[in-house]
Amino acid sequence: MAKAAVAGIGFTFIAACTAATPPDLPAEISIPGDRLFTESLTAARDGSVYISSYGVDGYGARTIYRASPGSAVADVWIPPATDRSPGYLGVLADDSSNTLWTCMLPERMAGQPQTAPSALRAFDLKSGAVKATYPLPTPGAVCNDIAIAADGVLYVTDTENMEIVHLPKGASALKVWAGRGAFGAKGGILDGIAILENRVFVNALATNKLFAVSIEHDGAAGPVSEIKLDRAILAPDGMRSWGKDLLLVESGGPGRLSRVALSGNSGTITTLSEGYAGGPVAVAVVGTNAYVLEAQFAAEEVLPKTPTKPFRAIAVRVGVP
Repeated sequence: MAKAAVAGIGFTFIAACTAATPPDLPAEISIPGDRLFTESLTAARDGSVYISSYGVDGYGARTIYRASPGSAVADVWIPPATDRSPGYLGVLADDSSNTLWTCMLPERMAGQPQTAPSALRAFDLKSGAVKATYPLPTPGAVCNDIAIAADGVLYVTDTENMEIVHLPKGASALKVWAGRGAFGAKGGILDGIAILENRVFVNALATNKLFAVSIEHDGAAGPVSEIKLDRAILAPDGMRSWGKDLLLVESGGPGRLSRVALSGNSGTITTLSEGYAGGPVAVAVVGTNAYVLEAQFAAEEVLPKTPTKPFRAIAVRVGVP
């Protein structure tokens, strides 16, 4: 969700520095259609890639797409909902529970206050049927991105309230897990989330910070630590764990996919690719490839203009962690 940080990025294309991709995986996955605003992507165990989208002031697909394993084109999988939600932000495929977890934006009419809360929604990973919906607990919440721990506990970023909420396995409601000012004041845009071992990592897009929160033995949130990086990150957005490291997209500047090698509360950043037109918003790993999803935030500034090029996810060879 990088709009606030990338306003002014245009459509000038600078080729991303991607390595050769394996022959059984496409170099790009295209998402056909008009007025799309793609936001996040995730991969299931079989190599299927799921892509979310949202609308702006009535424009946009509000659709979830699916690219079948090895396909270079994503098709509509879940069509626009009949409710007034502008659509979806984060998506996460969980094969163990046969669930596609999604972050639904809050319902609202154009120019009107929120009429229903932002929510975490679960779809059946095979059929696309709705399984459950969990409203976020804090008023004004915006569900942004999702991560799942080895024990099945879900952790979700609430962008607006700068909080992490969680859903213990078998629970019926989300609860605030960490925040209360620990990640900065409102407006910092708490965004990407990932889990490594017993720590939950989140980034703040507007303040260019990366944080870690330890998971205590009883499941409670431990101390919040800011990760000290060897260079600044620029408008960090989507983030996934990769081995013992993080893969993180930076939507500011040239638009990058970066690897963050962690050592305690320090991190060393390596740029893996850059030059994504309109700003990269998310990353997902399929085999030895990372797919980076491009956005077209500049088109939002000139609505109702239709974006002028297909949306796509571009492969970057990352190898085995």
